Amino acid sequence: MAGFHVMADAYGMHVQPAVRRITTADLWDALRLGAEDFWAKPSHYVFLCLIYPIVGLILTQWSSGSNAIQLVYPLMSGFALVGPFAAIGLYEISRRRELGMNTNWRHALDVRRSPALPSIAVIGIMLFALFLLWLFTAQSIYTSLFGDQPPASIGAFVRDVLTTGKGWTLILLGNAAGFVFAVVVLATTVIAFPLLLDRDVGAVSAIETSARAVMANPLQMALWGLLVAVLLVIGSIPLFAGLAVVMPILGHATWHLYRKVIEPAQIRPIRRPM
Repeated sequence: MAGFHVMADAYGMHVQPAVRRITTADLWDALRLGAEDFWAKPSHYVFLCLIYPIVGLILTQWSSGSNAIQLVYPLMSGFALVGPFAAIGLYEISRRRELGMNTNWRHALDVRRSPALPSIAVIGIMLFALFLLWLFTAQSIYTSLFGDQPPASIGAFVRDVLTTGKGWTLILLGNAAGFVFAVVVLATTVIAFPLLLDRDVGAVSAIETSARAVMANPLQMALWGLLVAVLLVIGSIPLFAGLAVVMPILGHATWHLYRKVIEPAQIRPIRRPM
């Protein structure tokens, strides 16, 4: 096994795992299996995912305290952009449970020993960069409409957004931009991290395989993205506390989605030199 590698696998090869076509029933089954993984040992998984409501509250407090009320919604929605990376420990738990291995919560940290860790880190950095770019884009849209001055208060901001033409333009442009970022993340990482945990194929192949999975199943993947968005909104409503349940279920379900979309490893993949 080679040491540090990112662009290709440990042997310098670009692996192309075979992609399956799935149905809407497969999406619901992935969610069901994800819920089963969560309820198998819920105390462990809730412990792992408490970071989501905690960080969400910190981000909200930070933005409000800095008179950046206009960034609260972009922070809440954009936080989901790094979700695929943040949930990587949950993929590992589902992988071990599938293999009949010990699924103590401490095994979620075994990801740090994965030979694919450099590739995982690279894609994680990519997601964080997209998150920062989304915040910059959201701020730029706000500034172009309302100027450099931050909102005087939460009430004034809500009033400006809901009762003025500029506010409705902000809603439309902001959500359109957010949709573009969400599509990019879905297309490049929907199964990238589970694939890297399962097979050390390299970052390029993981991103490419995610894109091929989306192109092979456009309607199903669009529905998956919608389900994720709706569940994240529901989980965020009670001061982010619901994310402690929603996020682990989605994380586990993503592992099972990967299993349904990608052919098993024993089927020899096509390889070509980088």
